[in-house]
Amino acid sequence: MEQVLRQAWAFVFRDYHLTRRYMSWVVVFTFYAIVNSATIALIGVAAHDRKLTLTLLVGVLLWGFLSVLFNEIANSITYERWEGTLEYTFMAPVSRLIHLLGVSLFAVAYSIMRIFIVLAGLWLMIDLNLKGANLAGIAVVLAVSSLAFIGLGLIAAILPVISPERGAEATNIFQGILLLVSGVYYPVEVLPRWLQPLALISPATYALTACRKLMGIEGATINADQLNGAPLAAVMPELTLLLIMGVVMIPLGLFIFGRVERWAKRTGKLKRTG
Repeated sequence: MEQVLRQAWAFVFRDYHLTRRYMSWVVVFTFYAIVNSATIALIGVAAHDRKLTLTLLVGVLLWGFLSVLFNEIANSITYERWEGTLEYTFMAPVSRLIHLLGVSLFAVAYSIMRIFIVLAGLWLMIDLNLKGANLAGIAVVLAVSSLAFIGLGLIAAILPVISPERGAEATNIFQGILLLVSGVYYPVEVLPRWLQPLALISPATYALTACRKLMGIEGATINADQLNGAPLAAVMPELTLLLIMGVVMIPLGLFIFGRVERWAKRTGKLKRTG
């Protein structure tokens, strides 16, 4: 067990130093995330609608967390190809489960840190009164929804393996579909009828619904002075579905990744340029 933890921690440590190497990119993307989040949330401020402001705020923060988590896992193969370490990692005597566990742990930690930085930036530009919101419950939802997005990230990570030249860009297709159908900035009901069923299989849909209930913005009106966040028990249906999705998607992602890895080794797709 100690060896497993040491190996997983080694991948966390490696990704930490890899992020430090590209710190200028991290700063640029984080700055953009703050500005983009403020731009969206200020739509509600301009409309003098506190409920709309908080709805957009929950959407932009949750999507920021989940999308960064998804991208860090999905693009982990691309980062290794840039560094020229992909073949060494795949040939090392470490199980793929431990490798991807370390990648996922770092992705979760990085996503949490970034969401706090974005929230701090928003606090400088928007008057945020979150008194009465069930913030502890929201943290639970983020933790549970992370499992499903880790599974999706593992599935998307096969694309850079299959196509060294265009695989990384293709992961944006996954993210774009989730953003479109999950009701991040608008109700799912406004989607065309043929798209609405896709919302039922998106974990982001249930994470957003749960967070908005816990924030206390699901009703027709909200109190001007204090939010009335729902208790955690009120979102147990959403948490249950998210947990089921995570339990299904993580093993599925590992299985698919393993099959593609074996194919890549046979066909020589692990080399740097494809």
